[in-house]
This record gives sequence, structure tokens and C-alpha cells, in this order.
Amino acid sequence: MPAVDISEHLCIHYEEINPQGSPPVLLLHGLGSAGADWFFQFEALSKAGFRVLAPDLRGFGRSSAPPKVTVKDMADDMAIFLDKTNASPAHVVGISMGGTVALQFALDHPEMVRKLVLVNTFACLRPQSLGEIFYLVTRLFLTSLMGPEKQAEMVAKRVFPHPNQESLRNNLRQRILHTNPCAYRSALQSLQKFDVLSRLKELSMPVLVVTGAEDTTVPPRVQEEMAKAIPGARHVIVEGSGHGIIADNPEAFNRILVEFLTEA
Repeated sequence: MPAVDISEHLCIHYEEINPQGSPPVLLLHGLGSAGADWFFQFEALSKAGFRVLAPDLRGFGRSSAPPKVTVKDMADDMAIFLDKTNASPAHVVGISMGGTVALQFALDHPEMVRKLVLVNTFACLRPQSLGEIFYLVTRLFLTSLMGPEKQAEMVAKRVFPHPNQESLRNNLRQRILHTNPCAYRSALQSLQKFDVLSRLKELSMPVLVVTGAEDTTVPPRVQEEMAKAIPGARHVIVEGSGHGIIADNPEAFNRILVEFLTEA
């Protein structure tokens, strides 16, 4: 697995598929995940001729775990990463936490982004219903006081709730358990504070918002509001898909993604 030194104390490991392809596609993973979890997209994107880069964001996977992990830091890391891998400008695709990083990156470094794809993510997430508040409070409690096992179990069941998704649940559970707990907590705290709603009008590149209709982590209404606030954004809702759409419905997701990235 190749790696890039972002600074003296930070090394980013990444997956690269079809290195001779063009243009580059940067895939940004969710909280507690890693670049390899875009596995179901690698073949589809490489067959379409793209160079695929899927980094482990700071604090996750094999990358360094500094004490501070924020959305802003991860976005700035990606600017250095694309520069050092000669992959700018790139199509940028982010899911969940990775979507917030993609948003921050596109706002701060628009010249490095060809097209932007935001998957089951948000510009600002403030729980409204009792269920949303309960989930957030429970997640904070488990992360802070009960250790990674309870946290991993709850999140995995939330993302992949169906009986036939046991292997996907197990994979996510193990990935979270192997994440640096301090990095996880720091990133979670940053996500709670994340708010770029007032800046969405600055986005000028083509934007696609993809929503799993059964997403219970980022409510579809939040994603719809975000899409409406982005000038010219396209919003696609995929029925029968949840928060983990890139794994629970890869065929539909890959078709939507490749069509958007390849169209003129």
C-alpha cells in the first residue's frame, strides 16, 4: 500500500487503482472506515478509464493518528495529497464524514476539483426528532465512556440493519474497532460542529448529491436541503439503499457515479 508524507509527523496511506488512467477520482471514506472500503467502486471506475485514489484519512486505516482530527485538517491534507501524487484537479467523491471533507475541500480548494459527488452526507447536521437526538447522545456516550466495542456494534447495526448484511456489518465493526479511539472521538466532535451551509452558494463545479432513501444516519431531508442550497446541484435518491449505499447497493451507485463523471 503506497503512502505519502503530508508533514513530518503525518503519513497518508492510500489505495491506487489504474494509475495510468485519467482523470483522477479521489474517494473519501466515512467515519471509522478506510480507503479500501471503496472496494466495490474500484473496478467500475477503472473500467471507465479513471485513475482511482482512495486514501485512509488522518487517524484512520493505516494513516498516522495525530491527536487532533478535524474536517478542516483532513481537507487540507487532501490538497497536499493530490499535489504530491500529481492528481490535481480530480473528481472528488465523499460519503458521510468523507462527504464533509469533500465539501470543505471543494470550498477551500475549488481549483483542484473537477466534479463533486456528495453521498449520504451533510453541510450541517443538527438532530431534530427524538430518535435523531437519542442516537447522537447514545453514540457520544458509548464513544466517551463505554469503549469501542459498544460503539462499533451500534454503528454497524445502524448502517447495515438487514439480516442479509451480516458480512457488511462485521467488516464495518472490525474497521471501527481497529480505529484509533482518540482519532475517532476527535473526528466525531468535529463533525458535530461542522457547518458550511452559508458557503454552499460558493460551489461552482458540477455537483451530484446521492441519497440512500433508507439512510437513518443522515436524514434524507437534510441532504435535500443541502442539494437545494448548492447552485445547479443534481440530487438522486436511491430506493432500497441506506447509509452504506456504496456497499449495500453498489450496482445502482456505480451506474449513477460513472454516468455523472463521464458526461460532458
